[in-house]
Amino acid sequence: MLGAIAGDIIGSVHEAAGTKTRDFPLFTPESTFTDDTVLSVAVAEVLLEGGDFAEAFHDYYHRYPDAGFGGHFREWAMSDDRRPYHSLGNGSAMRVSPVGFAADSLNEALTLAERSAEVTHDHPEGIRGAQAVAAVILLARHDASRLEILTEIEALFDYDLSPCLEDIRPGYRFDVTCRGSVPQAIIAFLEADGVEEAIRNAVSLGGDADTLACMAGGMAEAFHGGVPTPIAKQALKRLTPELRAVVEAFRARHGLD
Repeated sequence: MLGAIAGDIIGSVHEAAGTKTRDFPLFTPESTFTDDTVLSVAVAEVLLEGGDFAEAFHDYYHRYPDAGFGGHFREWAMSDDRRPYHSLGNGSAMRVSPVGFAADSLNEALTLAERSAEVTHDHPEGIRGAQAVAAVILLARHDASRLEILTEIEALFDYDLSPCLEDIRPGYRFDVTCRGSVPQAIIAFLEADGVEEAIRNAVSLGGDADTLACMAGGMAEAFHGGVPTPIAKQALKRLTPELRAVVEAFRARHGLD
């Protein structure tokens, strides 16, 4: 999940900026974690300690209310009503990376991803997006090739992963739906030779940069066996002690150190 967090932090300064290049500083003084990281850590905590995803998301929202949460999530988190709001947005997919690292099988990854998504994003596309990201991570951890991942994800989720980034980039715009961002993040990962390149690819699409990079970074971490030390150190030092403690406990539990 540290790859996802690094992607979120690196992408944060490009959010809605329309960045269409891979040539940019990885970290700046303004680079910071957003709601993608906060809710990923919430998912990790539930997987570590048990509990209810909805309650964890409410709790983490109130700990970090200024982390850039979307309007619908904010309304839900500020309400006593725990019913989901039928979202098809990529909020379900941005927070799911811990599931892919914790699950022991594809079936478990799909089941846990659905559980983590449906408390807010109970629209089929919201669930599908979370499951797709978790499935890529699970498959990557089990040494699937790029072609095997592409074939499996296309078959399971009806995503078209055939376009290349060079074809997508010119016309791509800010899109917070799962259908409009998850396949693009997967392609950004598939075209990369490492975590840094996957994050740069995702940001360069010029869309929902932090979330695209969060998803691509988590997938690349799983495929390439970790996050480069300089990137890991920069990401960890930008977390609060509380967030960092959960991340480090999760990484230790699942042999990600």
